[in-house]
Amino acid sequence: MKRMSLLSTAIMLSTAPLLSQTVNSNETEIQEVLVSASLIPIAASKSASAITVIDSEQLKNRAALSVSDLLRDVPGLAVSRSGVQGSLTQVRVRGAEANHLLVLIDGVEVNDPSRDDALNWGTLTTSDIERIEVIRGPQSAMRGSDAMAGVVNIITRTANEPFSLNAFAEVGSFATKNVGFNLGHKADKYDLSLGVSDVESDGDNIIANTGTNDDDGYQNTSINFKAGLDVSDGLRLTLSVAQNEGMNEYDDEYATKIGEVGHSAFNDRLHSDFDRLSSRLNAQYVSADGKWNHKVSMSESRFDNSDFKYSDEGVVVANGTTESNKQNSQYVGSRLWAASVQQLSLLLEQEKEEYKQAGGWASGNDANKFVGRNTDSVALEYRVDPTNNVTLAVGARHDNNDVFDDANTWKFEGIYRLDDGTRLRGSVGTAIKNPTFGELYGIYGSFQSNPDLIPEKSQSWEFGIDKELLDERLELKATYFNAELEDEITTVYDLNWVASPENIQGISKQKGLELASSWLVNDVFVLDASFTYSDSTQEGVDEIRRAKNIGSVNLLWRSTGDFTVNVNAQYNGEQTDINSKTLDAFTLVNVNANWTATDKLNVYLRLDNLFDESYQEVFGYQTLGFGASLGVRFSL
Repeated sequence: MKRMSLLSTAIMLSTAPLLSQTVNSNETEIQEVLVSASLIPIAASKSASAITVIDSEQLKNRAALSVSDLLRDVPGLAVSRSGVQGSLTQVRVRGAEANHLLVLIDGVEVNDPSRDDALNWGTLTTSDIERIEVIRGPQSAMRGSDAMAGVVNIITRTANEPFSLNAFAEVGSFATKNVGFNLGHKADKYDLSLGVSDVESDGDNIIANTGTNDDDGYQNTSINFKAGLDVSDGLRLTLSVAQNEGMNEYDDEYATKIGEVGHSAFNDRLHSDFDRLSSRLNAQYVSADGKWNHKVSMSESRFDNSDFKYSDEGVVVANGTTESNKQNSQYVGSRLWAASVQQLSLLLEQEKEEYKQAGGWASGNDANKFVGRNTDSVALEYRVDPTNNVTLAVGARHDNNDVFDDANTWKFEGIYRLDDGTRLRGSVGTAIKNPTFGELYGIYGSFQSNPDLIPEKSQSWEFGIDKELLDERLELKATYFNAELEDEITTVYDLNWVASPENIQGISKQKGLELASSWLVNDVFVLDASFTYSDSTQEGVDEIRRAKNIGSVNLLWRSTGDFTVNVNAQYNGEQTDINSKTLDAFTLVNVNANWTATDKLNVYLRLDNLFDESYQEVFGYQTLGFGASLGVRFSL
């Protein structure tokens, strides 16, 4: 992805005398590995999908606390946060639902079956992350049900030196503290890496109309362990284990003011605990001539979530828990011919999911559930370069689910290079999304599940053009996308305001245009910009929390010394929310300054929401105002 390569090039210009060599070497480094764009890693230039890569340099320069804050700059992505850091946060791609986006961390699927198959991005911090890959557009033909609208692939740090230590400490507004470290060791045949981080914050009172002064706190602890062993020249074993646990306090968006009818004090005293434990064992063999590639992996992710309501005296008056477990076993094999001009890949996969619900604030119904389902899948992908200017690929997948009918999905894509600086790309395909456990069996409050739901189905196509200008200093990208959904699942209300999910009749439509540019202005300035127009409708009515217009501008300045300043502006247009509520447009400005004091010490200052913008991304939830954070990084 040239956007990130240009940014990194600007950082390297002070020490690299030859621009062309720097660009080419860096671009190759970034484009070599994109594990989620195909069944096996391919170069970004070989994929017709719209792709954004956030590399380690951008992670450092932005110094963002949450991954979702970085994703706001990615074309086609929209973020909805219910209040402060750590609150429920959803990410939508091209107007699709949050659970239409597959999220991988070191190859492990972390979509939470106990939270409607969506990742709560409020629990994911940027600590210990090396790179983030965002692939937009349907990927079900390769990745199955959860990848209906796209894939986010997150790669954590891997040790690449005999000994390395990276540590950081940060303090900021709202009594926020963020500390962590990464230890790494690499020998001839093996490597080890351990990352630990902890975030704590008092937060703020985001439901001002309750008349209380109850801040919503947040705590998050993450532990990541990775190990690799080179058994032989072609065989490598890797193991990854990660745990993410913490809590956040939140408010009821329907809470009323003190003294008003219906006021309940404990609506402003809600508490949620979360715990995710994931692991993956992977064995990969590559033949000496590079023509055969075999990979066998086993992964598991467990999620435990608990919600509590407290009285004025701090006593728990209601609680509910959800637990889920996802086990995945797969084999991926590929064969290359004719100097990588042709490639055939095969996927065999078994997935087992379990869901358990207990307690909760169900209204006179049995909220205790324990259910599961299994899916056996096979997929084929064929990629070919019939000429130097053309790349074609076709993929198909068959899913056998023991709850739903068998599903078949496919995708065809092509790339045509007009010249060295111009690339046309396009794709067409189908995708599915199975109903979630919560939609099928969940019972909480006035929500009643529907066991008769069937999978959502989509047909989509996209077309894009990439253009390089000014001796590769300027890159422009444009992508038009169009998707039509059948049997979309939506929540409907009866006359008693009891909510339940249903497959709607008719066609839901998602279409729009993504624009992105990256300009290496000179040796010290890099300017990135993006804009997305998205029109998402359900039977002709705008879907909630989908702004039609979203844009961002990012300016990086690097002095001749060791000082950088990153200014970021994000625009989110007007959007509708539940009950036809209108949320006003807003613009956020964030500033980050980095000073490399020594080879081992870096100091940074982050200013969030510089102009103290008051805004809502979810109706009823105010978000944080201006905040400042000061941090240090130390490395050996």
